[in-house]
Amino acid sequence: MESKEGVEALFLYAAEGILIANEKGIITRINPSAEKLFGYEPDELVGKSLELLVPRRFSGSHSGHREKYNEKPHARKMGQAIDLFGLRKDGSEIAVEISLSPFATAEGKFTIAFIVDITQRKQIDEKIKHYSQELEMQVRNRTMILEEAIQELEKTKQDLNMALEKERELNELKSRFVSMASHEFRTPLATIKSSLSLVKKYGELNDTEKQDKHISKIKSSITNLTDILNDFLSVSQLEEGKVSNLTEELNLQEYISEIAAELQTICKTGQKINYVHEGQDIVHFDRKLLRNILFNLVSNAIKFSDENSAIDVFTSVNAKETTLKVSDHGVGITKQDQMHLFERFFRGRNVTHIQGTGLGLNIVARYVEMLNGNIKFESEENVGTTFTITLPYYNRK
Repeated sequence: MESKEGVEALFLYAAEGILIANEKGIITRINPSAEKLFGYEPDELVGKSLELLVPRRFSGSHSGHREKYNEKPHARKMGQAIDLFGLRKDGSEIAVEISLSPFATAEGKFTIAFIVDITQRKQIDEKIKHYSQELEMQVRNRTMILEEAIQELEKTKQDLNMALEKERELNELKSRFVSMASHEFRTPLATIKSSLSLVKKYGELNDTEKQDKHISKIKSSITNLTDILNDFLSVSQLEEGKVSNLTEELNLQEYISEIAAELQTICKTGQKINYVHEGQDIVHFDRKLLRNILFNLVSNAIKFSDENSAIDVFTSVNAKETTLKVSDHGVGITKQDQMHLFERFFRGRNVTHIQGTGLGLNIVARYVEMLNGNIKFESEENVGTTFTITLPYYNRK
């Protein structure tokens, strides 16, 4: 292969396309593989410009690249990191890989180009790229499905935990109800039983004063039992979602006055409910929820205050909100108990001798929440307590 004939055979029979061009970019020689690659007849390209083999969109810049290469010719691969294309005689394009090597003879400077058709490789690369993208998409989709499944499982877990917590709360409610009921029902029932016997006895003795005293005890005990049953009915309805917020137009001053008058009948001896209203009268609220809130607060004020004391009820309505205040001058709430006041079944340590379920304020807080309002209080032991409820004002349904 070191002979002239060997070099010639290498040129003629090489599988790679080989062409030689002078400094001006004129093809001086081309081997059969290169002619076949570009679709030309033997010697048809000899004497033609290299730009003939360059796609038209690159032909403008190609001559500039060639001139720059001629300034510092050196062996290298063309277009590293970019795609190269050759133009065939029929106008079709092929992807190519080109290596350049400069050399000089007595006739001048030349560059030999080795050209390889990589169209098939490019197609395979594109397929691999496409398959890779498809696989990546499938992985993303599967990952998304998996994430959704995990989220659904997490939600199911949370729902299950909430259901279990709800069940625990209900079980605790039942347990505490049984415990509380056995205690709270026993006392008024025993009072009713003994008072009935004494009523009969004093009736026979015609002692109306003592008879009236025990009739009053019976009424008080029945009221306590009714309060207990009402509290548990309210809790049951709240837990089962049976309490709705149905607004209606009402005259607040007239409505609260009616409730205050009704509550006055269960006051202790000498207790008086004072009611003051400010602002406009017409509001839109759920009549039943408002009644239950006021009944609970005023009943507590009556229960935890002494005889001959005042219970103050105040309402005001402006363009922004409706305010309801209930104040008493009773036993008050200790500092230690104030943080637990709205908890279910909680009873202050200074009122354990007074009958109650420990549910009233918890129910009130939940009713206020249903009305989108808020509740706060101020209290001092042996001075009294004020509850303030603020509800958003609605001028229409």
